[in-house]
Amino acid sequence: MSVATSVHIESSKEILPKLLTRHILGRMLGICSVRDNSQTYALLGTSFPWMTPAMTRLRETKSDRPVRARRHESNGRVGRGVDLGCVRRVVVGDPSERTANVGIQFGLPLFSRDATVVESTRIRIGPGRIVLLVGPSGSGKTSALAQVERVCGGGCMVHRVVFPSRAAIIDRVAPWAELPEALGFMTVCGLGDANLWVRTFGALSDGEKFRARLARGVAQHSRGRAAGPLMCDECGSSLHRRLARAISYGLHKLAVGCGLSLVVACSQEDVIPDLRPHTIVWLLGRGRCRVEECHPRGSRAFSLRRKLKIEPGRKADYEAFASMHYRATDELGFVDKVFVLREGAGGDPLGIVVYSHAPLELAMRNRATKSRFSCNPQRVNRELRILRRLIIHPDVRGCGLGHFLVRKTLPMVGRKFVECLASMGEFNPVFEKAGMERIGQYEMPAKRRAVLEQLASMGVDPTARDFPIHVCRRRRVRELVAQVVFAWYSGTTGGGASRVQRQSPQVLAQTFRGLIASRPVYYLWRRPSAAV
Repeated sequence: MSVATSVHIESSKEILPKLLTRHILGRMLGICSVRDNSQTYALLGTSFPWMTPAMTRLRETKSDRPVRARRHESNGRVGRGVDLGCVRRVVVGDPSERTANVGIQFGLPLFSRDATVVESTRIRIGPGRIVLLVGPSGSGKTSALAQVERVCGGGCMVHRVVFPSRAAIIDRVAPWAELPEALGFMTVCGLGDANLWVRTFGALSDGEKFRARLARGVAQHSRGRAAGPLMCDECGSSLHRRLARAISYGLHKLAVGCGLSLVVACSQEDVIPDLRPHTIVWLLGRGRCRVEECHPRGSRAFSLRRKLKIEPGRKADYEAFASMHYRATDELGFVDKVFVLREGAGGDPLGIVVYSHAPLELAMRNRATKSRFSCNPQRVNRELRILRRLIIHPDVRGCGLGHFLVRKTLPMVGRKFVECLASMGEFNPVFEKAGMERIGQYEMPAKRRAVLEQLASMGVDPTARDFPIHVCRRRRVRELVAQVVFAWYSGTTGGGASRVQRQSPQVLAQTFRGLIASRPVYYLWRRPSAAV
């Protein structure tokens, strides 16, 4: 060491405890990081005995020492300061000829040692805050999450959420909540397909299992009883990037709306515009990291919306979406116009809306329009259409694309009035958000109640698993079921007799179940210039 350097250090005895960082010492002495090499402590203590107390204090700051969380107030909410710094023991295998060659060729140490995974970095975790850890594989995301779990306590790792083996998914996600709230959690987490709601956890794919665990974890933390944050490692890494972005969009809404504390780790940066985290920790590898504080404010539309295109379609386009609808039948009536929502011009279809010719008579319509269309089929055909189907791809449900598609296409129908009968209107206000007016909800017709009473007197339960068998083997049961289905076909699309005759007992039973369980909500849209 040069005399000038020695003089500099000699004259800095009083301020060295403040300036003693691994970066300064490494450059001055030409050695590796103080934090990573224990031999450096001995070298400094031997060369400069007066530095021993300072080096002792510096050595005690190693990140494998327990870190105390610091609580503080921020915007009226309790936050928690957490140090992400962590050290991992690198264990080297038994000596061999190959390990010796690798060590010589690549200059690797062949002894076990401590390595800094993430340098000492303080972040703030609290209700309504999202922390995102971003970095490639091996950059320390999992170790940083484990450090958060150790420091905070009472948190939950998504991949550890368990499900009972025989229970349906819908029964284990927010079982304390009403059905619409539980469905909301599942839709936000990418489980918007009704077919998945009644399956057991074991019947799901790996990607669906991750989403089910995420929905259950989010629901549990939304109750506000969790002491620590909800943590998710490799969030959405195994999912289609469109689905991962949609889930990120929903997580931000839940975190802000329900006051969730989220710590998410992933290797993809494309989720940032939709997740809108409050803190981003960029893990750069070899223990280095960079913290970026963000200040998301207000609501923002799903990032994919900027690319969306609405194109005219055909009835044949509906085939790609038919299996995504909760209704088993594909009765669309006399189709007038079809519009397809695509991811860019000519891109993947993400949604479809079908407008058909309206039924001749509806009680709710007559009430809302003061009998404007009563006994007037010519005016019905001239001025009125019915929104028969709205289907959004399950990947992007819950991102506001449903009411976006309806709101944009209602004026394109070219009629003064558009009506809609929606069973899901009881749970999802998508049509109200699109600008349609909710008129009322239908009750079960008296004739259907009478049929249910007759079936009950015969010992037949339409909700039981053996109901299709009764429809198949008992003539009177089939006649009663066919009577209800025929009346529905005749009042909506016509041709009821021939359609009922073509249906198998299984299809007939399923259609009947859907009708008796349906309490549709009636909506009406008026063109601004139209007057009743």
